[in-house]
Amino acid sequence: FLEYSLEHQLPNFSECWWDHWIMDVILCNGLGIYCGMKTLGWLSLKTYKWQGLWNIHTYKGKMKRIAFQFTPYSWVKFEWKPASSLRRWLAVCGIIFIFLLAELNTFYLKFVLWMPPEHYLVLLRLVFYVNVGGVAMREIYDFMDDPKFHKKLGQQAWLVAAITATEFLIVIKYDPYTLTLSLPFYITQCWILGIMLVLAWTVWRFFIHDITLRYKEIRRQKQ
Repeated sequence: FLEYSLEHQLPNFSECWWDHWIMDVILCNGLGIYCGMKTLGWLSLKTYKWQGLWNIHTYKGKMKRIAFQFTPYSWVKFEWKPASSLRRWLAVCGIIFIFLLAELNTFYLKFVLWMPPEHYLVLLRLVFYVNVGGVAMREIYDFMDDPKFHKKLGQQAWLVAAITATEFLIVIKYDPYTLTLSLPFYITQCWILGIMLVLAWTVWRFFIHDITLRYKEIRRQKQ
């Protein structure tokens, strides 16, 4: 949806429909998400047997043990539960916003700084985000899941947010003209409708729905 919305600013977003939906959504993103979910499910159910390297008698077993040395000692299952509370819902929305902004920065930085896709800095940036982003997500999850123990957001989470904001400021500094190109009217209408629907659902779920449940509970107790 962001590619459709911003194709008037970046020419490489103007792709044919099958490139958008088949290559990007179904194959690249959809297949990647599905395989990632299956992998996480397999790792969370797998039994880990930690034994010393010299206690393994076969060469194949030793090589397998060395490979599994880089896997987690224990596996934590992440339960985001965005609809469980307003705090979690806003946090998940913030994560999605930062993630999408970091993704857009990739394309805008290449466009503004005249960097070809095969430039080594593009790959190094993605590798950096993969490594730092994983730690940042764990810090955010711990902060959301146990606020009594984790009273402050972790340093890596703040670092990722600061880097993403700095990259966006670089784009604004070196090419404000591209960013100020106005959205087409129908795109603006779609975004206004989408934002209104999200806000309406937020008000219903965390205010009206909760008030209704509390009112029913009070009536049930009185009866």
